[in-house]
Amino acid sequence: MPTTEIELRLLIEAIYLRYSYDFRDYTGASLKRRVKQALVQLDCATISALQERILHDPAAFMQLLQYLTIPVSEMFRDPSYFLALRQQVVPVLHTYPSLKFWVAGCSTGEEVYSLAILLKEEGLLERSMIYATDINPHSLEKAEQGIFALDNLRAYTENYQRAGGQCAFSDYYSAAYDRALFDKSLRANVTFADHSLATDSVFAETHLISCRNVLIYFNRELQNRALGLFHESLCHRGFLGLGSKESLEFSSYGGHFEPLVRQDRIFRKR
Repeated sequence: MPTTEIELRLLIEAIYLRYSYDFRDYTGASLKRRVKQALVQLDCATISALQERILHDPAAFMQLLQYLTIPVSEMFRDPSYFLALRQQVVPVLHTYPSLKFWVAGCSTGEEVYSLAILLKEEGLLERSMIYATDINPHSLEKAEQGIFALDNLRAYTENYQRAGGQCAFSDYYSAAYDRALFDKSLRANVTFADHSLATDSVFAETHLISCRNVLIYFNRELQNRALGLFHESLCHRGFLGLGSKESLEFSSYGGHFEPLVRQDRIFRKR
């Protein structure tokens, strides 16, 4: 086995033992790529040197965590997904007196605010509770603030319009300097919380779970664990949304869901 492979495996085990963050079932290729980026930024010559540093310096580990969790997203990413939610899922959601949603792996909150805007426009936000979870505390803190770079708003606006947006997107935020602050009413019914799909359990019964572009970083075993959590959490005939490159076909839970909008990776619990 190459030395770097040994070092990487030891690093991931050390992180788990020292900080209880479990990356042991993440795909090796993506972990290796992210750790290489961290080596440069943290000025470490080898993975072993990085391991020694993070074991004795929690602040350095938090820096490393920013690379391991990829806090990158955009609002209304894959607009057809949100359009399908409006057209195919929302009519069913209207039949419930109250609703619970889970955005798993919410990163810095772009998808959370996208979902909140959609629910607000469809008259569902006031009777909804949204659980937004991630393992990165810095990402959760940023998500809770609801502040995004103004440079990104042009792309977000285009996504919103293509996703069936019903208002002027600028109605949802106020701009100052180079930042956009989203209306606090959008997060009034949102609970931001630390949750690991690798180690934690189900915490609520939900009507829709959106976990997009997270499972692609897991190996098959961890994918099955996460899908098991989703299946257990969803209410009878609840909805599951995955990323554009993710599938249930080869998982242990493929038979437990049926495709509702196959091209947009929206499934319904059988």
